[in-house]
Amino acid sequence: MKRKYQIHFLTAAVLSIVLNGCFSLTLSAQSGTKKAADKPTSKAVDWKLGVALYTFSTMSFPEQLAYADSASLKYVEGFVFAKSGKELKDTVLFKLSPAGIQNLKKKVADQGLKMESIYVVGGKNVADWKRDFEVAKAFGVKYVTGEPPRNMWDSVDSLAGIYGIKVALHNHWKENSIYWHPDSVLAALKGHPNFGACPDLGHYPKSGINPVDALKKLEGKIIGIHLKDIAEYNNNKIQDVPVGTGVVDFPAVFAELKHQRFNGHVMFERDTKEQPNNLTSLKQMVNYYYKTLDLPRPFFPK
Repeated sequence: MKRKYQIHFLTAAVLSIVLNGCFSLTLSAQSGTKKAADKPTSKAVDWKLGVALYTFSTMSFPEQLAYADSASLKYVEGFVFAKSGKELKDTVLFKLSPAGIQNLKKKVADQGLKMESIYVVGGKNVADWKRDFEVAKAFGVKYVTGEPPRNMWDSVDSLAGIYGIKVALHNHWKENSIYWHPDSVLAALKGHPNFGACPDLGHYPKSGINPVDALKKLEGKIIGIHLKDIAEYNNNKIQDVPVGTGVVDFPAVFAELKHQRFNGHVMFERDTKEQPNNLTSLKQMVNYYYKTLDLPRPFFPK
């Protein structure tokens, strides 16, 4: 009886060791899987990386395209008040003829770039917004970025439906925009199926808002992102700084976008006008992006 008890005890002990070992291996495997999932990889990032051409707002549209290409970026977001270039007498985009817009659209394609969004200014009446939607349609964009006034939400949403072009609501800071807080964007989205969000991450801190918290509130509503950084919170008098050098926690931003399975446009933007231009800082920001996400860096032609 004693020997039989010893054998059972031994068997139980061995079984316990085996089970504990398997459990440890399972935990280890799960931990490894979690770490692998948390680590930014190319498979985890399916974003359309580009630049908001306002970064080069002092240049003409063709020059802006050349700078975007020099930074090895594929996507660009134009803006309707950009100068069209000497060939078109520097006419601003929203005053161009259909032929003039087709001229610029061809330049985008010839440069090997894609313009799937454009920043619009609209106005106080439907005619102004229709004008900008016509420009957007001629360029063949998928969405416009803008800040329609509250009393025009219904009209702009209706136009967006007619033209088949989404509206990504953009935010400036508290004293400058009704969209300064993500809650105000969510309010505008209610009842307006053609509206989405385009969070400008560098403007949120000016109003004391953590960009990551804003992204969490806007989950599922985000069409595009403006990547911008700022030197401090609660100061709307200062200009932006290159992405990765200010107070915005971009590793947390990227992690949140991955968590949301975001697959839209990510556009670098600078408001500050460096000399001779913002190309150097744009390349710096692109390098920061690829390094932070542990992706192969692009080649920058000289």
